[in-house]
Amino acid sequence: MSVEDRNGTALLCVPFAGAGPSFFHPWRAPAGDRWRVVPVELPGRERRILETPYRNVVEAAKNSVDDIVAQLGPGARTVLFGHSLGAVLAYELVHLLSTRDVQVERLVVSGSPGPWTQRERRATGLPDEEFLARVEEFAGFRHEALDHPEMRELILPVLQADCEMHENYVPSTDEPVSVPICSLRGSSDGLVTAEEAQQWRDATTSAFSYVEFPGDHMYLVDLGREVLDVIEAESARGR
Repeated sequence: MSVEDRNGTALLCVPFAGAGPSFFHPWRAPAGDRWRVVPVELPGRERRILETPYRNVVEAAKNSVDDIVAQLGPGARTVLFGHSLGAVLAYELVHLLSTRDVQVERLVVSGSPGPWTQRERRATGLPDEEFLARVEEFAGFRHEALDHPEMRELILPVLQADCEMHENYVPSTDEPVSVPICSLRGSSDGLVTAEEAQQWRDATTSAFSYVEFPGDHMYLVDLGREVLDVIEAESARGR
């Protein structure tokens, strides 16, 4: 893939539970002339903080796809990236975008078992403190904003809704996608095993690849540049 080709390619970034589009803003500099970073902005966070968050992945994808197509522009070449909750939401979006005037070139999923595998360890429905402790256990870190009462009041309902829709996710179809899938995982991820991360092989009729990074479930917090390098290398391999 030439630099000229990459300049016209959008990297659509779908956030993980509790995150907003600003998580991906620091990726724009290392993306450089490789990608146009386009974060998905879901209700209940940042500029859409007053809107009710979704509690169903399929509904979230269907209700977001028109805005996403408008952001990408007609005929846009697009690579989708999603971590954890973002991985299954990105998977649903690939199905929808393939019927629109958007050229989906690749799906890059991170920190996620295959779309047909539901989590056995859950946080949904737990009292607030137990819920936060379980999420902290899953993620391997605690967001400092949760220690501030005002910020916690804003963040907690969104995080609870995100976890509910992730833990209750059932794919809208059993049909695999036709684009290549690359699955990424932190090598010490205690939430998703290597075997589970490689279940994505069955979610595509095209090429599949698997890459591990040093770190736990949230490895990508510190390795954004390295993730982009892998996406570029995978894209250069073609289909």
